[in-house]
Amino acid sequence: MPLYKSLTIDTKTKILIWKIEESFNELNTKVLLTDKNQTRLDEMKSELHQRGFLSVRHLLKEAGYSDRDLVYDEFGKPHLKDGKYISITHSFTFSGIIISDDAPVGIDIEKQRDKISKIAHKFTPFEEYKTIANHDALVRKLTIVWGAKESLYKIYGKKKILFLHHIYIEDFKFSDKKTIGEIRYQGENLKYTIHFLEFEGFTCVYAF
Repeated sequence: MPLYKSLTIDTKTKILIWKIEESFNELNTKVLLTDKNQTRLDEMKSELHQRGFLSVRHLLKEAGYSDRDLVYDEFGKPHLKDGKYISITHSFTFSGIIISDDAPVGIDIEKQRDKISKIAHKFTPFEEYKTIANHDALVRKLTIVWGAKESLYKIYGKKKILFLHHIYIEDFKFSDKKTIGEIRYQGENLKYTIHFLEFEGFTCVYAF
């Protein structure tokens, strides 16, 4: 299908989300990849990953860009050649991008899955959430926390910070639809606004 959701955050920031229902061949016929990215695509062992990769290129087209306009730095962080900020995500049947004219941004889409409660202690002080008796609510909340930390990790763009020790997410209610996140690392204390939305068993979190 075409674009699933388009969000205008402000006059300088927008989000585009794609629901991946097309086959690999359908997605592959209408995008032109650089030689480097064609090689990346060819080396992917999972068709699910290939379709996610191609759907992101369709989102770029929706935003007025081509694959050639996207470059990656030595840490693997994506950048647009025109100097605007971009972050990219894909998970199973959804992909998304966030683009800002003038500020670093991060986005993450995650499928809500039970297993997140088993690994929560690796990325957040789990005792903060043990009071949530409803398992589905716990999964939803932990997925938001993970997505928030992933979004901030993408903004920072380097490999050294740890989710558990360097990224903090203020507690929130589902009805808030937003919270505050901080990166505290090597004397820096960087604060960001975090927003989240849920659809079809997935969670989308974005930070700016």
